[in-house]
Amino acid sequence: MADLGFRALDADHHYYEAEDAFTRHIDPKMRHRCMQWADVNGRKRLLVGGKVNRFIPNPTFDPVAKPGILDQYFRGRNPDARDIATLFGELDPIHPAYRDRDARIAQLDAQNLDAVLLFPTLGVGMEEALRDDPEAAIAAFRAFNRWLLDDWTFGYQERLFAAPYITLLDVDSAVAELEFALASGARLVCMRAGPIHSSEGFRSPADPAYDPFWARLEEAGIPLMYHSGDTGQLRYASEWGEGGSFSAFEYRPLRSVLSPSVIRDTLAALVCQGLFDRFPGLRVATIESGSEWVAPLFKALRKAYGQMPFGFREDPCQTLRRHLWVSPYYEDDLEGLRNDLGAGHVLFGSDYPHAEGLAEPTDFLYDLEGYDDDEIRLVMRENLASLIEPRPPSAA
Repeated sequence: MADLGFRALDADHHYYEAEDAFTRHIDPKMRHRCMQWADVNGRKRLLVGGKVNRFIPNPTFDPVAKPGILDQYFRGRNPDARDIATLFGELDPIHPAYRDRDARIAQLDAQNLDAVLLFPTLGVGMEEALRDDPEAAIAAFRAFNRWLLDDWTFGYQERLFAAPYITLLDVDSAVAELEFALASGARLVCMRAGPIHSSEGFRSPADPAYDPFWARLEEAGIPLMYHSGDTGQLRYASEWGEGGSFSAFEYRPLRSVLSPSVIRDTLAALVCQGLFDRFPGLRVATIESGSEWVAPLFKALRKAYGQMPFGFREDPCQTLRRHLWVSPYYEDDLEGLRNDLGAGHVLFGSDYPHAEGLAEPTDFLYDLEGYDDDEIRLVMRENLASLIEPRPPSAA
């Protein structure tokens, strides 16, 4: 464990959902259209919309992979050419801290962490599974957020900040769910990146149709976190012969290097379509989406601004530097990210306790080469502390 000299704030921690996370509070009339459990060939499987869902191969999470077991793989190191199943190794019984908030607090103390943001593991793959049934998706995440409040709360002991998940499939429902989250003490909300599926086709999240949501979020003064998950990228991959179902733990060479970036394009849309001009108090962060997309986005925005300055109120790169925070992968070019975005907008995130994260969260420090002591403190603590402190729009 890295010795920081202070307790860190981690922008990317996860729980493993209880088996009733989507069913405990579901409207009984919607149960068959949302999530159910079934025995399939002697194995407990999750049904979503009546179909077996394969986003997480073992959605009961017991047993589960060891934290950080794929660390070297994600650094591009697999000299023995072992397959993923072998790299995962022996699974562990689920640790109490992955599902119990008091056990998690004790674990934070052992990890030298002051506070963490908590995100779904299974939940980030469920909106895409219900994309064609918006009513079911809205009901499912309404139920999910009430389970989340039950089991974790939205700010337990001012140390565990669980993020309610909001879908923009229906703007009025999104505003209502945001109101519930705010009334329950939420300090952030979570959403998936990508275009919004509507009855008229796909829409950008910066479409004025969604302004009522953005206006209320700005008024509340809490940040939106775009967390990675199933963003529908398989639709593009299928055009290159990489179809099938989307699994969080299925790694194929072509899928890993295909160029379109949903998170990059989402941020491009927010800037180019004027969302931050209309709502100058908005703060947006990207979690577990890496940072290798940032430099190409800045390059493209600089070119667009040079060609069409009339299309922007200001330099779009400056807009991003004011409104965007990024939690990079530890294996990314962290110096380059600092140079593009500024150290004050980089967030430490360990992805604990996932297999692709860090077994010791604060070991992220060892990848901050080129950062001075003041910048390290910003990344490892102060940036997130200021981001989750609510503020009125006038403070933006």
